[in-house]
Parts: sequence; C-alpha cells; structure tokens
Amino acid sequence: QVQLVESGGGLVQPGGSLRLSCAASGSIFSINGMGWYRQAPGKQREKVAMIYNSGSTHYADSVEGRFTVSGDNAKNTVYLQMNSLKPDDTAVYYCYADDLIEYSGARDDYWGQGTPVTVSS
Repeated sequence: QVQLVESGGGLVQPGGSLRLSCAASGSIFSINGMGWYRQAPGKQREKVAMIYNSGSTHYADSVEGRFTVSGDNAKNTVYLQMNSLKPDDTAVYYCYADDLIEYSGARDDYWGQGTPVTVSS
C-alpha cells in the first residue's frame, strides 16, 4: 500500500524558514513527479511547487524566489525549503505524488495527510 508521509511543519516567525519533507513508501516502480500543495482556512487547495523526473520544477508565483523544491528519486522523497516566510504562507501543506506506478501495474495520484505551517509573531 502506497503512503506519503510528511514532516517538518510548525510555527515560525515572519521572515523565518522551515523545511518540509515527504517520503513515499510502498511497492513503487516510478513516480512522474512529486511536490506540494497547500490549503489555507476558507480557501481552495493550491499548487505550491512540483519537481518532475525530468528535473524540471514549477512554482506558484506567490512563492517563486522564496521556496525551493528538491527531490531524491532513489528514496522517493521530496523536500520544500521555505524561506522568508510570510503570514500569508500559513496553511496545511500536502505532499502530492503525480502518476505513481506500482510494481503491480496499479497507477494513481496520491496525497499525504498534511502538515500545518503557521507563520506568526
């Protein structure tokens, strides 16, 4: 059974930094891309950053230049380094695996359970 487990969320002051980690486990053959979404209270879930097998990355305009997504394909792990955090970055951050293929041939997208990030003084 595939699972995505996040870690690294918490409370940080404005201007501070946090690093999120997410590891995918299970009988995984390949993953097209991994990344992060977030959902603030009362708002829709939005894409934050993605990294693909090709090495290409995508960032939301709101985090470009402040956040960096990286990955370790061998470990099926993705990281999000968040710098210069703002109160508007407060949200639950969800790890996402795009087009994950298992050795059984099963194929789907997967979500982690979410980790809260609060930016406040």
